Amino acid sequence: MSKQIHEFNDIIRKLRKNLFGKGPERIHTVFVNEMAISTLHGNLSPSEEFIARTPEGREMVHAARTRMIQSVYAEAAPEGMEELVGAKFIHLFSDIKVEDDIAVSVFLFDRPIDQKADSGGKIDGAR
Repeated sequence: MSKQIHEFNDIIRKLRKNLFGKGPERIHTVFVNEMAISTLHGNLSPSEEFIARTPEGREMVHAARTRMIQSVYAEAAPEGMEELVGAKFIHLFSDIKVEDDIAVSVFLFDRPIDQKADSGGKIDGAR
């Protein structure tokens, strides 16, 4: 895993830990064109796992997690994210499958972020 992706995953993990009290146990991220696509495993807190034992509870956890994370990203990109990828954050698309404790987040930026980083940490072609 590249250092840039590792740092990107750390930003995601810290934000979610601060927001939900528990960050994902494992994150896999790929950069494709102007998107960062992250698969997050082990997201739910013990309280959320308990609530999610019923269909109504699963729906409640799903709605709360999805709306809460989207509202946070709608306000502003997490600190350091735009600088790390060399592009302006535009929008987050996010969903979670509560039964399997797997979430997917697609981060959309204003320009391609999938180019190789040079030794100075800037993205080739970024201005």
